[in-house]
Amino acid sequence: MIEQPSRHLVTVSEPAERRRILYVANVAWFFASHRLPLALAARAAGYDVHVAAGSEGASAILESGLPFHPLNVVRGATPLRNDLELLQSLVRLYRGVAPDIVHHVGMKPVVFGSLAARRVGVPWVVNAVSGMGTLALARGARARVRRLIVRPLLRAGSNRPRCRVIFQNAVDQAEYVATGIVSPDRAVLIPGSGVDLDEFRASPQPDGLPVVLLPARVIYDKGVGEFVEAARLLRARGVLARFALAGRLDPDNATGVTRDVLDRWVAEGVVEWWGEAGDMPRAYRAAAVVCLPSYREGMPKALLEAAASGRAIVTTDTPGCRDCIEEGRTGLLVPARDAVALADALQVLLADNAKRIRYGAAGRALAERQFDVRFVIDRHLALYDSLVAP
Repeated sequence: MIEQPSRHLVTVSEPAERRRILYVANVAWFFASHRLPLALAARAAGYDVHVAAGSEGASAILESGLPFHPLNVVRGATPLRNDLELLQSLVRLYRGVAPDIVHHVGMKPVVFGSLAARRVGVPWVVNAVSGMGTLALARGARARVRRLIVRPLLRAGSNRPRCRVIFQNAVDQAEYVATGIVSPDRAVLIPGSGVDLDEFRASPQPDGLPVVLLPARVIYDKGVGEFVEAARLLRARGVLARFALAGRLDPDNATGVTRDVLDRWVAEGVVEWWGEAGDMPRAYRAAAVVCLPSYREGMPKALLEAAASGRAIVTTDTPGCRDCIEEGRTGLLVPARDAVALADALQVLLADNAKRIRYGAAGRALAERQFDVRFVIDRHLALYDSLVAP
């Protein structure tokens, strides 16, 4: 049973000394969308907060007034030289900023940031992980070799007394513990990044041709290929609906869809591409169903937002995704990598407006019970306080 949110941000007593937290992420735009509310809450609680990340999309962080330190994080598989340069830059950063807590977000910051923190002697390390990311999903001999290399590095950085590892779902936590990457007493379960229930509100089903929305980066690991194929299947069955992708292209991701392929899909008329939607609440209001056929997630923020927006959901029966819905009550689960099953589930909801409304109302209630961002913030602040307490 997941603990219920307080609905009011816990009042955290300011530490006797002003403690410093440094957040380290792959890229600024991801930090801004997933962790900026937490960083601002930590500042409000009395911590001196700094952020380091790749500089793309840093405007929101800079506008917040948080000190920002640009990093050159080359995502994906990179030559050893790049990884060593990242490690050295993190060592210099940690020596200069001198944080009491460094909070790593993303696989490369977790791996190399933990090693840098150990070398510098950062008092406390918090690692936020959601499985092994693309590394866990990749297939083939090269991927197996990379996993053999990364796991010992993760163990060296994370499995030490002054480190805590935050997991977004119980399956990832159990896998890390079972493989010895982290010991049970250093593992912390905090379900996702949460959702702002005031920003994302329930709204009536929109008029007109129903829209099925996939709100995610346009990468194959999010199930974008199966989504397009399901749209083709439903069109062939005579199902009338629009299918929309709302998310950025991610050429740095190993499974990113190229612009040429996306343009062909759009020209075919099978899907629309709304780009990176700046107003996601409006995007959800335009949707009849939200679909995320991802291969695996930690706890996808898009599905938390969809539930809070009162939208029925179709997603995969995989770790992280299935934790965001109640099967047969707020949404439907399908096997990953199965376009036919995805099309069948979408057809069920597209044919039944009353069911969409019922699922959406239950999803909003679920978000209020379990996914409030204030609950997530409370848990993080309590963790930080426990680490720096005398």
